[in-house]
Amino acid sequence: MHMSTISIIGTGGMAGAIGGRTAKAGYTVEVISRDPAKARALADKVAAGATTGTYGAAPAGDIVILAVPYSSAAAVVAEYGDALDGKVIIDITNPVAPDLSSLVTPHGSSGAQEIAKVAPAGAHVVKAFNTIFGHVLAKGERLDAFIAADDAEAKARVSTFIEILGLRPLDVGGLQMAQTLEALGLMMIGLAKNGAGTWDIAMKLDIG
Repeated sequence: MHMSTISIIGTGGMAGAIGGRTAKAGYTVEVISRDPAKARALADKVAAGATTGTYGAAPAGDIVILAVPYSSAAAVVAEYGDALDGKVIIDITNPVAPDLSSLVTPHGSSGAQEIAKVAPAGAHVVKAFNTIFGHVLAKGERLDAFIAADDAEAKARVSTFIEILGLRPLDVGGLQMAQTLEALGLMMIGLAKNGAGTWDIAMKLDIG
């Protein structure tokens, strides 16, 4: 089944994991990187029909997954500028300090809110995927995916996308709730390093 295009900016582990599941679900995947060779290599790995886009030009997909480290995420969005107008931007970043012990976001804000500040007015930022480890996502199992966003239509579109990937979307509220999702991402890292003793973990919600 041929569906729409999903664009992914970045070529790291999460870009590969999301790209792989997205291609399996029937979407066309567009991989974008500052390094065209890296974009081509990931596109070839993700799926036979995956394409590459030009960094800084308007992405082909209406949903754009920002899969770059948090330290460069806002800069990437600022560089794209109006090329992201009208797009739904999925921020998957965990704004975690290099020693993985704390968040590096300004007090009272989140990485997603900082990214939204530099995005075009017509773009909508949705926080998602930051609580799922890439290698766990790549296994293809049904996992809970928590999302936060202010725009109801953008949130509905991302929920549908998440469902088609075989995940369960769970809405936690407005974009300010990305602060709690990023804290949850940090907690998952703490669990992996301490109490769980393994990175093969996922957060699952039991509903009554």
